[in-house]
Amino acid sequence: MKARSRKQKAIAEINITPFTDVVLVLLIIFMITTPLMLQSSIKVNIPVAGSAKTSESSGQISITVTDKGVIYFGDTPVNKKGLKKKVARIRKDDPGLKVVLFSDRAARFSDIVAVLDVMNELGVRSLNIAARTDAAK
Repeated sequence: MKARSRKQKAIAEINITPFTDVVLVLLIIFMITTPLMLQSSIKVNIPVAGSAKTSESSGQISITVTDKGVIYFGDTPVNKKGLKKKVARIRKDDPGLKVVLFSDRAARFSDIVAVLDVMNELGVRSLNIAARTDAAK
């Protein structure tokens, strides 16, 4: 009889197990999708290199030069002057900016040099040129 008259105490603990499960699932999803976000929807035929390495995608911008000579900053087409303005604006906030240059293997060398010249003028020191490994043929 005595046990019935007592009120049950409220549990003051919070169970964080479901929250932890959700956070881990989101972490896995972001780890898988982040490298895919770097890849552009612009189709270029990237040259093959025997010593190509993958690079981390955080803090990077991608610039693409097509075989027609069109320069893309991310997914938007720009001219040389527009590219310089956009990269300068981003570089002002992030002096250690990393740039990845995707170019079609049929792109004119003068178009690629124009992009490299802009990066040199702006003082970008971390510039990588995208290539496929021999195994990815």
